[in-house]
Amino acid sequence: MLCAEQRALIKATVPLLESGGEALTAHFYRLMLSEHPEVRPLFNQAHQASGDQSRALANGVLMYAKHIDQLEQLGGLVSQIVNKHVALQVLPEHYPIVGSCLLRAIREVLGSEVATDEVIAAWAAAYQQLADILIGTEEQIYSATEEAPGGWRGARRFRIARKVSESAEITSFYLQPEDGGAVLAHKPGQYIGLRLDIDGQEVRRNYSLSAASNGSEYRISVKRENGGLVSNALHAMSEGETLELFAPAGDFTLEPSDKPLVLISGGVGITPTLAMLEEALRTSRPVHFIHCARNAGVHAFRNAVDALAERHGQLKRFYCYEEHQGDDAEPDGIGLLTEERLASWLPRERDVDAYFLGPKPFMAAIRRQLKALGVPEQQTRYEFFGPAAALE
Repeated sequence: MLCAEQRALIKATVPLLESGGEALTAHFYRLMLSEHPEVRPLFNQAHQASGDQSRALANGVLMYAKHIDQLEQLGGLVSQIVNKHVALQVLPEHYPIVGSCLLRAIREVLGSEVATDEVIAAWAAAYQQLADILIGTEEQIYSATEEAPGGWRGARRFRIARKVSESAEITSFYLQPEDGGAVLAHKPGQYIGLRLDIDGQEVRRNYSLSAASNGSEYRISVKRENGGLVSNALHAMSEGETLELFAPAGDFTLEPSDKPLVLISGGVGITPTLAMLEEALRTSRPVHFIHCARNAGVHAFRNAVDALAERHGQLKRFYCYEEHQGDDAEPDGIGLLTEERLASWLPRERDVDAYFLGPKPFMAAIRRQLKALGVPEQQTRYEFFGPAAALE
């Protein structure tokens, strides 16, 4: 339990974190990943190279320090972290490794004159408080998942039953359990963790579930990224091969509501919105489905969404392509998704539930546009690709 003096020391470090938190967390990752290879599979090396992982951790540490007296104000940040951890199977034994490296990074980056023994002790207590919260919450999810129908704990081997090309870049993988048993029902918008061995290197990734739950299989739809270690390995796999999955997780899920639903996606961000769309069409609520792609060649699932629109009168779908060739299927707009264009595609009444996701610049623009168009911010939800970070 943190004492008052320790809380004061934590809050006193907030200005240092605001100015140099990213350098501190970058040093932390260098220490941990070089000295503790056992935790490397839990971290995406591409996010490390781009700095996204360091920025995300710096933001999380800063938010924790700012709200050390009122942790409930962290809101969805803790839930998002917990779900990412569960999907990748972060376990209690990983936390001491992270803690020791973080404390060492604080001392080495800030220096012993600033990071005194008292400051380090305060941060040790603060880290343990956070670790206890995360470990306890994660164990609740692990236990509930194991006990649920079709559930399991740890890794479970699945077979690639089918591969389907959805666009020039995206392929769907239909995954069925090797043991022939049922699979845990997932909520629309959730993702699974995946573990592969690539050239003797263990790697783990999260992929959105791109179809509604059916009790017998999961579908993920993966974009082949240039230089992407896991995406390229997956695309090279054949039907019949196996891989290991961790149970579904994630809190970016479709919530029950009678309000019109707006689903906005960019690129491969379409994948979780498909499961949301299928679930929403089981009700009578109006749905506006808006998808943005570079061009028709990389637009996945167009035919599937068009078919749903033909069968369900409450569904209106709109497509926006950055570029368009005359012989391609016609989009509803060409260029970027502007505020004016979005306004014409939204319901007239702005009392809607809006879910959006895609590349971060895209999401930042959509967030600003929805706010400007009068959609209540508390009725908008979004999800990040990769590590959690602030969307400014």
